[in-house]
Amino acid sequence: MVVQGESAGTLPPGGAPVTTEGATSDTTTRVHAGRGGRRPTLAAVAEVAGVSLKTASRVLNDEPNVAPQTRAKVQEAAQRLGFRRNAVAADLARGGSSRLVGFVTGDLANPFYSALASGIERELRHHGLQLITTSSDEEPERERSLTEALVERRVGALVVTPTSTDHSSLRRELDDGLPVVFIDRPARGVDADTVVIDNRGGVRDAVTHLLAHGHRRIALVGDVSRLWTFQERRDEFVATLRGAGVDDPSRYVRDGAHDADLARAFVAELLALPEPPTALVTANNKITVGALHALRDRASAGEPADVALVGFDDFELADLLHVTVVGYDVVEMGRQAAALAVSRAENPELAPRLVVVPTRLVVRGTGEVPGPGAA
Repeated sequence: MVVQGESAGTLPPGGAPVTTEGATSDTTTRVHAGRGGRRPTLAAVAEVAGVSLKTASRVLNDEPNVAPQTRAKVQEAAQRLGFRRNAVAADLARGGSSRLVGFVTGDLANPFYSALASGIERELRHHGLQLITTSSDEEPERERSLTEALVERRVGALVVTPTSTDHSSLRRELDDGLPVVFIDRPARGVDADTVVIDNRGGVRDAVTHLLAHGHRRIALVGDVSRLWTFQERRDEFVATLRGAGVDDPSRYVRDGAHDADLARAFVAELLALPEPPTALVTANNKITVGALHALRDRASAGEPADVALVGFDDFELADLLHVTVVGYDVVEMGRQAAALAVSRAENPELAPRLVVVPTRLVVRGTGEVPGPGAA
């Protein structure tokens, strides 16, 4: 997404420059094709227009006090060469920060993160900012390398979904005034603006709902155990069951289901136990999809299909599949993160802020299957 110069010229096999259509002189052809196919430079534009480098820069940065004829010559040369202004470099050269904001997601293939990116981008565009999105694939080392690369490129702000257990390496950037917002999970090792979901409230509602329908043997299938979101959801799951008088509330807790296939296998194993759970809480959208596959497999094999299910995260087609979920506004969550970054840039002295996005139980059918203890 970084806007830089791109050559409109082409190179045939062997790398020899070709004459570009519309070129009217040897000089134009030479600077257009460039050495080794390089992008046309500001110096090339100045040479073709017959002006100084400073004059060409003033025109292309839309500065005043340039004669109309000179401005037209420079603009025509830039268009002919296919020159594109490097807005990032121009901003930094004037002592400002980049208009680009970096977003390090946990898993770009997950629709949850796509919705977050949409919310972030919608808010940034109102402030003339643009978004670069990358994915750590939930790998701590990759997260560190991506954040370092974005900082080196002088982004104007960072939004990070943390998977690492230590973010102290970003303390210097925070101290230097770089707006950094953590989303979905808090940072560890630094204090920074953060946007999270009401994980505990959502799980509490899900478990309470299943208990009200007579279920006591309730399973939780979750993501990687080191992730803060799963830890929050697991702890509340156990606490709510314990508060309801359920013995050994961790009995049916499983973690490590990082994708739908693993979740499918975990649910199948749980339902094959001598005393299987009668209800499932799935800790994210991908796990819910895996659980639905496992339940379909069970029905196809002629097994009883009377297992209740409440998934954390809404997802596409969940309404058509009648899946009861813990929902929340993901796009608004992203928008809030972007708003924090913008306000942090405007007022670096603000104390770190925490935004908790509320959840709601969306009743559709799968969570309302009566349990063995139902009246």
